[in-house]
Amino acid sequence: MSDRDLWSYPEIAAHIGVRPDTVRSYRKSGQLPPPDLTRAGRPYWHADTVRRWVAGRPRNRGR
Repeated sequence: MSDRDLWSYPEIAAHIGVRPDTVRSYRKSGQLPPPDLTRAGRPYWHADTVRRWVAGRPRNRGR
């Protein structure tokens, strides 16, 4: 898997161990970074974008 692969809600959810609806709520509340790409109204993020976001989340700082 490349860092430039595009992830949608299910891939992000699997990466952080939550349900896709939880990731959607993160986006709605502004906790998720803006999508890198939107196709047909669906948001997608590069894997490296998600990994940087996860690393910067409060509970993951310093890991």
